[in-house]
Amino acid sequence: MTGETMTATAAAEAAMDTPARIRRERVRLLLRNLPFLVGSLLLIFWIVMAIAGPWIVPYGADDTDLLNTLTPPSPDHWFGTDQFGRDVFSRVIMGSRDILIVAPLATLLGTVVGTVLGLVTGYAKGLTDDVVSRIVDAFLALPLLILAMLVITALGISNTTVIIVIGLSFGLIVGRTVRAAVLGERDLDYVAAAHLRGEKPIYILFVEILPNVMPPIMVETTVRLGYAIFTVASLSFLGLGIQPPSPDWGLSISQNYGLIGGGYWWTVLFYALSIGSLVVGVNLAAEGAQAVLDA
Repeated sequence: MTGETMTATAAAEAAMDTPARIRRERVRLLLRNLPFLVGSLLLIFWIVMAIAGPWIVPYGADDTDLLNTLTPPSPDHWFGTDQFGRDVFSRVIMGSRDILIVAPLATLLGTVVGTVLGLVTGYAKGLTDDVVSRIVDAFLALPLLILAMLVITALGISNTTVIIVIGLSFGLIVGRTVRAAVLGERDLDYVAAAHLRGEKPIYILFVEILPNVMPPIMVETTVRLGYAIFTVASLSFLGLGIQPPSPDWGLSISQNYGLIGGGYWWTVLFYALSIGSLVVGVNLAAEGAQAVLDA
């Protein structure tokens, strides 16, 4: 084998190895990123609690003890009890299950819808892009919570409705992010080469362009998950989200916040801290991922 052939082979192998090396480097940076690690640990903690909750909690989430109502935190009831004598610690742990099902499903739906919407509008440009963008702007002019309340009131309260409403609303936001990323890719050489090969638009969108716009999609997904958790909790607090007898955090705060004035702070505080810790965990993970992808 000649020296030129060996050099060309080595260059080809190096070029093929570049994406893999970039991925390895990003993983290494993520594992050294403190916000990402802290956020991931918080997320993992609540995921484990949601899965293993039935084997962790000392009492059933709906077990009542009318002889021990509104007792403060103690060795028997770590987070105290509520007005029905239900163990707050058990309800906090078990309450993580519904929100960790509804919020991720809504986020997943929003990511899928937004990715498809952003790919199509960013690639098509012209009249299609203008029309869809104006429709998106009109919907985004309404605050998400108000829009969700209107739609849920019209369609009826259910977890499925909450997932669809939040997912479609987030899809519009994710779509704008993906569209901006696609606009930066559609005129590059690899897309032009695909056109010259006679590839169909759907192939170019999902095989050529999509892998190159995945980093902003991943970050946007993580950010939307934090907003979805807060939105689900807010709708539950207003009585339009997860319904009784679920020990959902937002619903539990709604049922107990009137007791704060009587000094029974534990009936609300631990649910609020749970929501806060989960949202903070998601946001920290998103911040760390964003920093690594931008490096």
